[in-house]
Formats: sequence, C-alpha cells, structure tokens
Amino acid sequence: MLLGTHTPKLDDKGRVILPAKFRDDLGSGIVVTRGQERCLYVFSTEEFERIHDRIREAPLTNKQARDFLRMFLSGASAETPDSQNRITIPPPLRTYAGLERELIVTGVGTHAEIWNADAWNAYAEANESGYAELEQEVIPGLF
Repeated sequence: MLLGTHTPKLDDKGRVILPAKFRDDLGSGIVVTRGQERCLYVFSTEEFERIHDRIREAPLTNKQARDFLRMFLSGASAETPDSQNRITIPPPLRTYAGLERELIVTGVGTHAEIWNADAWNAYAEANESGYAELEQEVIPGLF
C-alpha cells in the first residue's frame, strides 16, 4: 500500500526518484498519467491494467465515459525506473501538472500522486478543515 507524503526534487531532465517506500509496490514498470486536480497519477503496470479493464466496460455511447477515457489514456506514459530508480516525466505531463523542481509525492493506497509543491500546499490547506469537519459517511461502511 502506498502511503505518506514525500518531497523529492525534479531534475533538469524531468526525472524524479520515487520514494524508496513505494518501489516494492510499484514494481519494475509504472504508468504515469493525468490525474484530477492537476496532479499526476502513478500506477504500477498491473494496477493500471486492472483500471484499464474496468474503463473498457464503460459504454462508448456515454459522453462522460468517452471524455474520461480520452483524457486518462491519451496522457498515459509507461515508464521503467533507471538504475538510480528515477523515472522520466514527459514534458506534456509536467506542463499539465505545472511541475517545477519542488514536488510533493503522496501515497494514496493503490497509486501515488505527483504534485507541484505549491499546488499541493494550497490543496491541503483548502481541504484540511473540510476533512476534519465531515459529518456524514463519505465511503459507505468505513466509519
């Protein structure tokens, strides 16, 4: 399970070292794609294939499903960590997420997210009080 918040740096060639704690769960191959809220999602190849199988079940007659499929898959990039455990984030994905040198990488269970550090800090600040004040069940059966 991918957990925690980490602060790696993006190098001049658009590479990042994913946190050591994530390496076993992500395996030797990963897929990076557009996330929501202008972050990037990072999946193990196996998890991405599982999600892709579910996406394929969506009817092509549903416009929202087509839009999601296009955005999610057209931005996807299969990456293999190099000998120093770096992955390259393609320029279009760096632009989409506004990535600069300072990054935040969060573990979100089955995937990781890569954020521009300023964007993450703004997101966290805007959402922390709402999270603390939830009065109803968001995920059925969790609490």
